[in-house]
Amino acid sequence: MISTPGITGPLVIRTALPSEAAAITDLHLRARSTYYPDGLPFGDVDWVAAWRGSIERPEAHVLCAVRDGHLVGIASFRTADDAPADTVKLFQFHVDPDCWRQGIGRALHSACLEQWRADGKHTATLDVHVDNARAQAFYARQGWVPDPENPPAEGDHHLFLRYAVTGE
Repeated sequence: MISTPGITGPLVIRTALPSEAAAITDLHLRARSTYYPDGLPFGDVDWVAAWRGSIERPEAHVLCAVRDGHLVGIASFRTADDAPADTVKLFQFHVDPDCWRQGIGRALHSACLEQWRADGKHTATLDVHVDNARAQAFYARQGWVPDPENPPAEGDHHLFLRYAVTGE
């Protein structure tokens, strides 16, 4: 079990451990299943191995939000291949659906910003599924805007967003 509805203790945000890859995968798949109308794609991906690889990747960060010993949120980011060094891409950002509207996403986003600033990043990017209206609204509230350098291609299922980390 990943989390328990109604958990109310203090929220801790910390670096994920490789031993948490299975629990992170469970949370990731549960969160993603809320916005894919036709079921989850990439059924043949070994997500536990993929998450373990992200956690162990030296230039990447995987943060997890934990409340009372239960994993309630995850964020994964790094500078994308061939991207400028002062840019970071938020690859994954999920809150346990049983814990939505409890401030976990906002706290996890703040922790990401803190790390990006510490790492000297000026710009953050992400892509969000077009059917994930909840995430789009969340990102808009945090200050993310459509990426003018990366408009969606016809038939693409993702919107591309940008965030000015330094407030510029």
